[in-house]
Amino acid sequence: MPHVVELVVPPGKKKERLDVYITGHIENATRNKVQQAIRGGTVLVNGGEVRPSYTVMPGDVIRITLPRPAPTEALPENIPLEILFEDDDLIVVNKPAGMVTHPAFGNYTGTLVNALLYHCGTLVSGPDLIRPGIVHRLDKETSGVMVVAKNDVAHAKLAKQFALRTIRREYQAIVWGRFRESSGLIDAGLGRSKSDRKKMAVVDGGKSAATEYTVLEQFPYLALLRLKLRTGRTHQIRVHLAHINHPVFGDPTYNGRRIVWGSGGGAQKSEVQRFLALMPRQALHAKTIGFVHPSTRRVLFFDTRLPADMAGLLDLLQSSNPAIAGA
Repeated sequence: MPHVVELVVPPGKKKERLDVYITGHIENATRNKVQQAIRGGTVLVNGGEVRPSYTVMPGDVIRITLPRPAPTEALPENIPLEILFEDDDLIVVNKPAGMVTHPAFGNYTGTLVNALLYHCGTLVSGPDLIRPGIVHRLDKETSGVMVVAKNDVAHAKLAKQFALRTIRREYQAIVWGRFRESSGLIDAGLGRSKSDRKKMAVVDGGKSAATEYTVLEQFPYLALLRLKLRTGRTHQIRVHLAHINHPVFGDPTYNGRRIVWGSGGGAQKSEVQRFLALMPRQALHAKTIGFVHPSTRRVLFFDTRLPADMAGLLDLLQSSNPAIAGA
């Protein structure tokens, strides 16, 4: 369980930044970690969120929620897996939405790595005991196919393929809007959002990022896309599509749960609410992956079906709008 520390600024306290004040009152705290906690909303002053630069005042009540200590290594857990392929070098799985790829702050159990350690017994050895075998990742609420290494040689060779961008990956997404063109390229650098450090954004001087898209089916105010990554940045597809005003439907972080296309009238509102009830997450699925096997040198390719929530939404869209489905 998290541990809560409450500090009350005493009378006569001289002006001091909040991050500096907390660093001086919490054992083993660093200013950088304190700033991250403040920006992450786990530090409240008089019941509200403030900036790290906030000047503490006498009588201020500072409430700090400290996370439980992070484990030093991931532990096996008996969690079911959908395994598409497995041999001595690697395992390919279809990750469900809602599962975190590897242990991290706030998600130390119930992850894909925990499940794989139980199934495989062991994965890649090395200094990173929290992310053994992981060569790429999917966001928690993004479903789809992943490859994980089971030994050091396989890990190195797969990681090189990702670095050289020779891995073939395709996604499908249901997104907001009507497209004038049947295909396109989004080429825009990404970095941390200046307004919310937990989010990514298109920024000047950001890391290069490029996403190709093809419209597979067009509906009145939604569309089904096929997407190919030329790069693999954090939240890349979600941020790029939001940037061109076609956010992924259902995405709570990047504007996908409000009406951004269409009339916005009562009939549409009712229909959208019905669709959102089917899709409590972003409608994004990593559908395919292709790579060269690190030992046999055979080209392996895996194609997965759309998960039930996306397939159900797509069925509804197709049955409601047969005239333009496939346009």
